[in-house]
Amino acid sequence: MLGYFIDTAAPALQAFLDRQRADRLRRVTEMCERLTRQGCPIDAAPILAAAAGGKSVGRPQIAAALLAGGFVRTRDEAFTRYLEFGGPAYVARSGTSVADIIGILHEAGGVASLAHPGIARRDHLIPALAAAGLDAIEVRHHDHDAATEARYRALAQTLGLLVTGGSDFHGDVGHRTSRLGSVTLPSADFDRLRAGAAARRERPR
Repeated sequence: MLGYFIDTAAPALQAFLDRQRADRLRRVTEMCERLTRQGCPIDAAPILAAAAGGKSVGRPQIAAALLAGGFVRTRDEAFTRYLEFGGPAYVARSGTSVADIIGILHEAGGVASLAHPGIARRDHLIPALAAAGLDAIEVRHHDHDAATEARYRALAQTLGLLVTGGSDFHGDVGHRTSRLGSVTLPSADFDRLRAGAAARRERPR
C-alpha cells in the first residue's frame, strides 16, 4: 500500500511504522530460516544488526545476501526464485489489515494507493478495497506493460479511483536499484491525485 501527501508525524502512522519495523525483523529471521532449508544458508545477524542501527531491512537485503553468497546471479533472480509472493522463502506480513492501513493513511491526511497490482495478481480483492476506502491504483509501474497499464486504468475508472505511478525505487542497494525516475505519472493524472489529496484533507477524520 502506498501513501501520498501524508503527514509523516501523525501519531497513528508512527505507531503503525513501529509495529512494521518489529514485524520486519520477524520476517527477515523466518525468510533466512526458509532459505537455509532450501540449501541457501543466509546469516540473518548482519541484516538484523543493520536494523538495530536504524536501517529499514527486508527482502532487498536478503536478496543482496543471496547474491553475495553465490546462490543467485542477480538480485532480480533472488526475488523470482525465492522471495516474491508465493516463493519458497516468502513470508507474509502480519498484524494490521489492509483496510486498517487505508484508515491510517487517511488519518495522516493522505491518499492510499494499491501498489503494483500487476505483480500482486490479486485483482479480485480490488473492489472490496475500493469499498473500504482505497483511493487509487498504481497503474504505471516498471513491470506493467502497456496492456497491463490499460487494464488497471480502466479498472480504476470503473471503480472511481485515482491512478498513481512510479519507478518502485527501493534505495541505493537491492531490488530495483537503478530505476529511480524511470517511470513517471502524466501531469493530468498527478493533478487529479493532488486534488484528491486536498479533498481528502478537508474531510472529517
